[in-house]
Formats: sequence, structure tokens, C-alpha cells
Amino acid sequence: MNGSAQITKFDNSEDHIVKKSAPIRVRTVSWQEEPQDGELDIVGTPRTPRTSTTPGHEKCTFHHDLELDHRPPTREALLPDMSRSYRLLLTSLGENPDRQGLLKTPERAAKAMLFFTKGYDQTLEDVLNDAVFDEDHDEMVVVKDIEMFSMCEHHLVPFYGKVSIGYLPCKKILGLSKLARIVEIYSRRLQVQERLTKQIALAVTKAVEPAGVAVVVEGVHMCMVMRGVQKINSKTVTSTMLGVFREDPKTREEFLNLVQS
Repeated sequence: MNGSAQITKFDNSEDHIVKKSAPIRVRTVSWQEEPQDGELDIVGTPRTPRTSTTPGHEKCTFHHDLELDHRPPTREALLPDMSRSYRLLLTSLGENPDRQGLLKTPERAAKAMLFFTKGYDQTLEDVLNDAVFDEDHDEMVVVKDIEMFSMCEHHLVPFYGKVSIGYLPCKKILGLSKLARIVEIYSRRLQVQERLTKQIALAVTKAVEPAGVAVVVEGVHMCMVMRGVQKINSKTVTSTMLGVFREDPKTREEFLNLVQS
């Protein structure tokens, strides 16, 4: 009917039926505007966008605004697509993905990448697990040489190293193993070392609200070792100082001496 519908009109004065054609305008309504009078929405179009702040979608990582029956897939559900992508990569390299040594490589590589990036599934609240304790302690707490493994977001190759964390409590302390867990959350994502350092410091600040936090990360980047300049012995050191560690040189010096000792 080309966008029109037949409307039957009864005319009592003439005692007969007159048929007229009246157009019905149909359009898609965007998220930013309200439907106007006389217009019909496309059936099934959501009136509001689904975002991370929509109730029931707070932890959704894989959004699709037009899915009415929205069900975020588990990361394991991504394995088939990821495996096909790795198989295509092998083929593009000139390899035969059907030879014996490579038959299961696409699936293994997909599982490995999910493990390398498992930090996307973790939140600070989940990791802390009520391991914040009231304690009348205001002296420096330092945990150093926490092993760290991450993935460079520029080349998708690893970088690894050690993280040292110090903080000055304000009546609250954090379970020591949780500092290592915080490192794990943010390092098991696609990263750059500078951002990783700051994220760890901010997470500790959020967890126990200390007078100050200091984080030093020393990393070896395989994108510098295996490609590019190929400097095998090069290391990258980054630091973030918050609160009294930034404001008081003596406090900062004490932390650095403890880390380097």
C-alpha cells in the first residue's frame, strides 16, 4: 500500500459508504527526541537507550541498544568467533591451520587471550571482598616487588615486571594480599604502563581512603625487546604519587628508599 491505509468512513447524511485513503507516517524515533502526534513508532523500538547506568545493565560489557531481549554473553561464549579469527590469522601468515601442530592452536590462542585479559571481568569491589579493616595505624605500609604481567595495547605483546605499593593509613588498612589482587585486576587488561600505574594508585585510594598512596612500576616491554629498537636490557619505570607522597618530599623519599633497599 506504499505507506498508506484504507480508511472506511460512514456518512449518515448520504446513507452510503465513502472510502478514502489517508497516509500514516512511520519513522524511527531517535533516543534524543519524543514521538510527535500523529506519528507511529516502529514496533519494538526501545524508548530509552540501554547504557551501563540502566537498571539491570550495570555490568554489561557487550551492549547492543536494539536488542530487546538483551543478554550479555559470557566471555567463554566468544571463543568460537575468536578461534575463527586466529585461524584466519594463521592462514594469512601462510600457514596451514589444518596441519597436526596447528589443529587446536586457534582455540588455545583464544583461551589464552581471555586469560590474559581476565581483568575486564573483575571489579575492585569484588576483589576487596570486605577485606578492609579498622585499625589505629598511621605508619607507612609497603608491599614491594609484586609480579605483574600485562598486554601492550599497541602491539598486543606482553610486558611484565614488578609493582611496589605504599600507603599511609587513616584508621583503615587493607588485607595485604588485596594489594596484589588490585595489581592483577588492572594488569590483566590491554594496557600502557603509565595508565596501569595510576589505576593501581587510584584503586588503593578508593579502597581505604589513606593520607597518601605511592606506586612504582618497573616493566620490560617485549615490543621494545622483540621488535623495533630491540633493546634487550631496557626497562621502563613509572610512578604515581598521591596525597602526602606528592606533597611531602621526606615521605616520598622514605618510600623510595624502602622500595630500592
